[in-house]
Order: sequence, then structure tokens, then C-alpha cells
Amino acid sequence: MTPVRVLLVDDQALFREALGTLLATNEGITIVGEAGNGEEALARAAELAPEVVLMDLRMPVLDGVAATKRLRLEHPGVRVIALTTFDDDEDVFAALRAGAVGYLLKDVSSARLVEAVLAAARGESVLQPSVAAKVVARFAQLSDPAEPRPQPLVVPLSERELEVLRLLADGRSNREIASTLFLAEGTVKNHVTNLLGKLGARDRTQAALRARDLGLL
Repeated sequence: MTPVRVLLVDDQALFREALGTLLATNEGITIVGEAGNGEEALARAAELAPEVVLMDLRMPVLDGVAATKRLRLEHPGVRVIALTTFDDDEDVFAALRAGAVGYLLKDVSSARLVEAVLAAARGESVLQPSVAAKVVARFAQLSDPAEPRPQPLVVPLSERELEVLRLLADGRSNREIASTLFLAEGTVKNHVTNLLGKLGARDRTQAALRARDLGLL
């Protein structure tokens, strides 16, 4: 399998160096370059064609949110994961609105970060559990109680699929779900695929939101 091409964007050189060293130990990932601000990130992305960008949010010259928005416009195939110290609502929703497919905090474990990069490259969304909870809560606040509830699913979810759904909505990766439910990771991946199909969702975040709207969570 060809390694996932990753670009690291952070204004702290020491953090970039440590992060690159950590990720480079995984044979499924190759670090193609670094950038110290959003403007550099755009130039490096055009030059190096990364598949995944790990993007800090608070940087000089051009911040991570603005850089993410431009990256999604200029290089729509690039998957951006916000990797930051802060998880306040303003940062979270600004990054997701800009087009980030994931949001992780810098205290994330190395195993979780590697899984997030690989998952993003596969087209999955990856959210810190606290961030996933914020997204679901915000969606609930935006829902109009006067609106009729959506019709039940045409094909109902099995008990196992509901278990996977609850863990998915907490921001767990396939590997973490597999460990919790004592399943093979491939089995979990199949359940997630089935969930997306039954819920009519394009990714994990949308699946969690739709499930909340249907009263499944």
C-alpha cells in the first residue's frame, strides 16, 4: 500500500519536528513537507500534493481556518485535520465550516493520531470525543422543535449497528470501536459502511447528526 502523504503545518518548529518524527515511524505514512503558517501551507500543498494536512489553527500571516478554506477551494482532494491546543466552540465550528474533515487536540495519543491520518485518507471524518459532543449538541440547538420529526429508517439498524453508532458518535475510531466491542476492525468497518448507507450519510459526522435527529442517540 502506498504511504499517505502528509503535510505538517504549525508555527512551532519544535512541535513540527517532534510530530514528524512520531508519524514517520509508521510505514503507512510519509511526511512530504512542513509549513510554519497558512500562507506557506498553500504554497507547499501546491508543490508537494499531500493527501492529508495536519493544520494548526492559530498561526501568524494566515491562520489555519483561512488556510483550510483556501485549500479546500484550490485543492479539493486534500483532507485537512485541525490539530490544535484549543477546543472552544468558535474554533471548532470555524474549522469545520472551512472544510476540515477532522478536529483533534495536541494531547491526542500517538496511536489515535496515526489512525486519524489513515482514516482521513480513506475519506472518513475524525473528531476528538469532546468535539463530537459539541457538534451533536449544536445540531440539537439548531433543530426547530416545531418541525415534524423525520420518518423512521426504511431499513432499521440492528442492535450491533446501534452499539457501533453510539461509539462512532463519541468520536471513536474503527480500531477503538473494535477493541470496545471485541470485534475485528474489518467487521467494524463493514458496520460503519452499513450505517452510512441506512442513514443516508456521506461521512461519520453526518451519520451522528442524522442519528441524533432520528432519536437514535
